[in-house]
Amino acid sequence: MSRLNGKVAIVTGASRGIGLAIAARLVDEGARVMITARKPEALAEAVTSLGGAAHALAVAGKSDDEAHQDETIRATLEAFGSIDLLVNNTGINPVYGRMIDLDLAAARKIVEVNCLAALSWTQRAHRAWMAEHGGAVVNVSSVAGLRPAPGIGFYGASKAMLCHITEELAVELAPGVRVNAVAPAVVKTAFAAPLFEGREDDVAAGYPLKRLGEPQDIGSVVAFLLSPDAAWITGQTIVIDGGLTLTGGL
Repeated sequence: MSRLNGKVAIVTGASRGIGLAIAARLVDEGARVMITARKPEALAEAVTSLGGAAHALAVAGKSDDEAHQDETIRATLEAFGSIDLLVNNTGINPVYGRMIDLDLAAARKIVEVNCLAALSWTQRAHRAWMAEHGGAVVNVSSVAGLRPAPGIGFYGASKAMLCHITEELAVELAPGVRVNAVAPAVVKTAFAAPLFEGREDDVAAGYPLKRLGEPQDIGSVVAFLLSPDAAWITGQTIVIDGGLTLTGGL
Protein backbone atom coordinates (compact mmCIF):
# COMPACT_ATOMS: atom_id res chain seq x y z
CA MET A 1 0.00 0.00 0.00
CA SER A 2 1.25 3.50 -0.77
CA ARG A 3 -1.51 5.86 0.34
CA LEU A 4 0.98 7.92 2.33
CA ASN A 5 3.93 8.05 -0.05
CA GLY A 6 5.92 11.22 0.47
CA LYS A 7 4.15 12.14 3.71
CA VAL A 8 5.87 12.82 7.02
CA ALA A 9 4.25 12.03 10.36
CA ILE A 10 4.96 12.71 14.01
CA VAL A 11 3.61 10.02 16.35
CA THR A 12 3.85 10.66 20.08
CA GLY A 13 4.15 7.89 22.64
CA ALA A 14 5.36 5.49 19.95
CA SER A 15 8.11 3.37 21.50
CA ARG A 16 5.67 0.47 22.06
CA GLY A 17 2.02 -0.56 22.03
CA ILE A 18 -0.54 1.38 20.04
CA GLY A 19 1.84 4.20 19.14
CA LEU A 20 4.44 1.85 17.66
CA ALA A 21 1.75 -0.06 15.76
CA ILE A 22 0.48 3.22 14.30
CA ALA A 23 4.00 4.24 13.28
CA ALA A 24 4.59 0.83 11.69
CA ARG A 25 1.41 1.04 9.65
CA LEU A 26 2.29 4.55 8.45
CA VAL A 27 5.74 3.36 7.37
CA ASP A 28 4.16 0.37 5.61
CA GLU A 29 2.00 2.81 3.66
CA GLY A 30 4.92 4.93 2.56
CA ALA A 31 5.28 7.63 5.22
CA ARG A 32 8.40 8.60 7.12
CA VAL A 33 7.85 9.03 10.82
CA MET A 34 9.32 10.87 13.77
CA ILE A 35 8.44 9.04 16.97
CA THR A 36 8.61 10.30 20.53
CA ALA A 37 8.57 8.76 24.01
CA ARG A 38 10.40 9.27 27.28
CA LYS A 39 13.04 6.50 27.10
CA PRO A 40 15.84 6.76 24.52
CA GLU A 41 16.66 3.05 24.63
CA ALA A 42 13.10 1.98 23.85
CA LEU A 43 12.91 4.56 21.07
CA ALA A 44 16.12 3.27 19.51
CA GLU A 45 14.70 -0.24 19.44
CA ALA A 46 11.48 1.07 17.91
CA VAL A 47 13.35 2.94 15.16
CA THR A 48 15.22 -0.26 14.29
CA SER A 49 11.95 -2.19 14.12
CA LEU A 50 10.56 0.46 11.76
CA GLY A 51 13.40 -0.01 9.30
CA GLY A 52 15.99 2.46 10.54
CA ALA A 53 16.77 6.06 9.73
CA ALA A 54 15.51 5.91 6.15
CA HIS A 55 12.00 5.40 7.52
CA ALA A 56 11.97 6.62 11.12
CA LEU A 57 13.79 8.83 13.58
CA ALA A 58 13.13 9.58 17.25
CA VAL A 59 13.36 12.35 19.80
CA ALA A 60 13.16 11.42 23.48
CA GLY A 61 11.27 13.58 25.95
CA LYS A 62 8.09 14.11 27.91
CA SER A 63 5.07 14.70 25.72
CA ASP A 64 3.83 17.65 27.77
CA ASP A 65 7.24 19.39 27.77
CA GLU A 66 6.99 22.34 25.38
CA ALA A 67 10.75 22.42 24.83
CA HIS A 68 10.58 18.76 23.75
CA GLN A 69 7.72 19.57 21.40
CA ASP A 70 9.70 22.40 19.82
CA GLU A 71 12.78 20.20 19.47
CA THR A 72 10.75 17.46 17.79
CA ILE A 73 9.10 19.86 15.35
CA ARG A 74 12.49 21.34 14.46
CA ALA A 75 14.15 17.92 14.07
CA THR A 76 11.34 16.63 11.89
CA LEU A 77 11.53 19.55 9.49
CA GLU A 78 15.32 19.35 9.33
CA ALA A 79 15.36 15.60 8.68
CA PHE A 80 12.28 15.08 6.51
CA GLY A 81 11.26 18.52 5.25
CA SER A 82 7.59 18.58 6.23
CA ILE A 83 5.03 17.69 8.90
CA ASP A 84 1.99 16.44 7.03
CA LEU A 85 0.51 14.15 9.66
CA LEU A 86 0.30 14.20 13.45
CA VAL A 87 -0.85 11.46 15.81
CA ASN A 88 -1.36 12.49 19.42
CA ASN A 89 -1.14 9.09 21.05
CA THR A 90 0.51 9.77 24.41
CA GLY A 91 -1.78 9.21 27.37
CA ILE A 92 -1.41 8.49 31.07
CA ASN A 93 -3.58 7.09 33.82
CA PRO A 94 -1.51 7.02 37.02
CA VAL A 95 -4.45 6.35 39.34
CA TYR A 96 -7.26 3.81 39.61
CA GLY A 97 -10.29 4.08 41.85
CA ARG A 98 -13.24 6.33 42.57
CA MET A 99 -13.18 9.86 41.23
CA ILE A 100 -14.51 11.17 44.56
CA ASP A 101 -11.24 9.99 46.16
CA LEU A 102 -8.99 11.26 43.37
CA ASP A 103 -5.77 13.10 44.19
CA LEU A 104 -6.19 16.41 42.39
CA ALA A 105 -2.49 16.70 41.60
CA ALA A 106 -2.81 13.46 39.63
CA ALA A 107 -5.93 14.82 37.94
CA ARG A 108 -4.06 17.94 36.80
CA LYS A 109 -1.24 15.82 35.36
CA ILE A 110 -3.74 13.66 33.46
CA VAL A 111 -5.25 16.75 31.85
CA GLU A 112 -1.79 18.16 31.06
CA VAL A 113 -0.68 15.02 29.23
CA ASN A 114 -3.92 13.69 27.76
CA CYS A 115 -5.46 16.99 26.65
CA LEU A 116 -3.25 20.06 26.78
CA ALA A 117 -0.23 18.28 25.28
CA ALA A 118 -2.32 17.12 22.33
CA LEU A 119 -3.51 20.68 21.78
CA SER A 120 0.03 22.02 22.09
CA TRP A 121 1.47 19.51 19.60
CA THR A 122 -1.28 20.44 17.15
CA GLN A 123 -0.64 24.16 17.61
CA ARG A 124 3.05 23.71 16.92
CA ALA A 125 2.61 21.44 13.90
CA HIS A 126 0.05 23.86 12.51
CA ARG A 127 2.28 26.90 12.93
CA ALA A 128 5.35 25.15 11.56
CA TRP A 129 3.80 23.50 8.49
CA MET A 130 0.13 22.65 8.28
CA ALA A 131 -1.28 26.19 8.25
CA GLU A 132 0.37 26.80 4.90
CA HIS A 133 0.51 23.30 3.44
CA GLY A 134 -2.42 21.41 4.98
CA GLY A 135 -2.37 18.12 6.81
CA ALA A 136 -4.24 15.67 9.00
CA VAL A 137 -4.31 15.00 12.74
CA VAL A 138 -5.58 12.00 14.70
CA ASN A 139 -6.00 12.06 18.48
CA VAL A 140 -6.10 8.75 20.35
CA SER A 141 -9.02 8.91 22.77
CA SER A 142 -10.85 5.99 24.45
CA VAL A 143 -14.30 4.49 24.82
CA ALA A 144 -13.87 5.52 28.47
CA GLY A 145 -14.48 9.05 27.22
CA LEU A 146 -17.88 8.14 25.81
CA ARG A 147 -19.64 6.85 28.94
CA PRO A 148 -18.97 6.33 32.66
CA ALA A 149 -15.92 4.17 33.31
CA PRO A 150 -15.76 3.08 36.96
CA GLY A 151 -12.21 2.91 38.26
CA ILE A 152 -10.77 5.06 35.48
CA GLY A 153 -13.32 7.86 35.62
CA PHE A 154 -11.01 10.85 35.39
CA TYR A 155 -8.98 9.24 32.63
CA GLY A 156 -12.31 8.90 30.81
CA ALA A 157 -13.14 12.53 31.52
CA SER A 158 -9.83 13.60 29.99
CA LYS A 159 -10.54 11.52 26.91
CA ALA A 160 -14.00 13.08 26.61
CA MET A 161 -12.27 16.45 26.65
CA LEU A 162 -9.90 15.23 23.94
CA CYS A 163 -12.87 14.27 21.77
CA HIS A 164 -14.27 17.77 22.16
CA ILE A 165 -10.90 19.33 21.41
CA THR A 166 -10.90 17.23 18.25
CA GLU A 167 -14.26 18.62 17.17
CA GLU A 168 -13.31 22.22 17.89
CA LEU A 169 -10.03 21.95 16.01
CA ALA A 170 -11.76 20.28 13.07
CA VAL A 171 -13.98 23.34 12.69
CA GLU A 172 -11.19 25.85 13.24
CA LEU A 173 -8.61 24.27 10.94
CA ALA A 174 -10.86 23.30 8.02
CA PRO A 175 -10.58 23.10 5.09
CA GLY A 176 -6.82 22.70 5.02
CA VAL A 177 -6.36 20.41 8.01
CA ARG A 178 -8.57 17.49 8.99
CA VAL A 179 -8.75 16.49 12.68
CA ASN A 180 -10.26 13.21 13.86
CA ALA A 181 -10.01 10.86 16.83
CA VAL A 182 -10.18 7.15 17.54
CA ALA A 183 -11.70 5.65 20.68
CA PRO A 184 -10.42 2.13 21.38
CA ALA A 185 -11.75 -0.23 24.00
CA VAL A 186 -9.26 -2.47 25.80
CA VAL A 187 -6.22 -3.17 23.64
CA LYS A 188 -3.61 -5.70 24.72
CA THR A 189 -0.77 -3.38 25.72
CA ALA A 190 1.29 -2.87 28.85
CA PHE A 191 -0.62 0.37 29.45
CA ALA A 192 -3.97 -1.42 29.58
CA ALA A 193 -2.72 -4.54 31.40
CA PRO A 194 -4.47 -3.69 34.73
CA LEU A 195 -7.80 -3.92 32.89
CA PHE A 196 -7.35 -7.50 31.66
CA GLU A 197 -4.20 -9.15 33.01
CA GLY A 198 -4.91 -12.60 34.45
CA ARG A 199 -8.54 -12.57 33.26
CA GLU A 200 -8.36 -11.89 29.53
CA ASP A 201 -10.91 -14.56 28.58
CA ASP A 202 -13.44 -13.21 31.06
CA VAL A 203 -12.99 -9.64 29.84
CA ALA A 204 -13.14 -10.65 26.18
CA ALA A 205 -16.37 -12.57 26.78
CA GLY A 206 -18.19 -9.25 27.07
CA TYR A 207 -17.16 -8.23 23.55
CA PRO A 208 -19.39 -9.35 20.64
CA LEU A 209 -16.24 -10.18 18.63
CA LYS A 210 -14.98 -12.23 21.62
CA ARG A 211 -11.47 -10.84 21.74
CA LEU A 212 -9.61 -7.82 23.00
CA GLY A 213 -8.01 -5.38 20.61
CA GLU A 214 -4.51 -5.67 19.19
CA PRO A 215 -2.39 -2.57 18.57
CA GLN A 216 -2.59 -3.23 14.83
CA ASP A 217 -6.38 -2.88 15.00
CA ILE A 218 -5.86 0.76 15.93
CA GLY A 219 -2.98 1.39 13.54
CA SER A 220 -5.03 0.45 10.50
CA VAL A 221 -7.87 2.84 11.35
CA VAL A 222 -5.51 5.71 12.15
CA ALA A 223 -3.73 5.20 8.82
CA PHE A 224 -7.09 5.36 7.04
CA LEU A 225 -8.06 8.59 8.79
CA LEU A 226 -4.73 10.18 7.83
CA SER A 227 -4.97 9.04 4.22
CA PRO A 228 -6.71 10.58 1.19
CA ASP A 229 -9.32 7.82 1.51
CA ALA A 230 -10.72 9.81 4.47
CA ALA A 231 -10.64 13.14 2.63
CA TRP A 232 -14.26 13.97 3.53
CA ILE A 233 -14.05 12.99 7.19
CA THR A 234 -13.24 15.51 9.92
CA GLY A 235 -14.27 16.10 13.52
CA GLN A 236 -15.24 12.47 14.06
CA THR A 237 -14.39 10.03 16.83
CA ILE A 238 -14.23 6.52 15.38
CA VAL A 239 -15.02 3.83 17.95
CA ILE A 240 -12.79 0.73 17.69
CA ASP A 241 -14.15 -1.62 20.32
CA GLY A 242 -14.99 -5.09 19.02
CA GLY A 243 -18.66 -4.18 19.48
CA LEU A 244 -18.37 -3.60 23.24
CA THR A 245 -20.37 -0.38 23.38
CA LEU A 246 -23.23 -2.02 21.49
CA THR A 247 -23.88 -4.16 24.55
CA GLY A 248 -23.68 -1.31 27.04
CA GLY A 249 -20.38 -2.59 28.37
CA LEU A 250 -17.12 -0.81 28.99
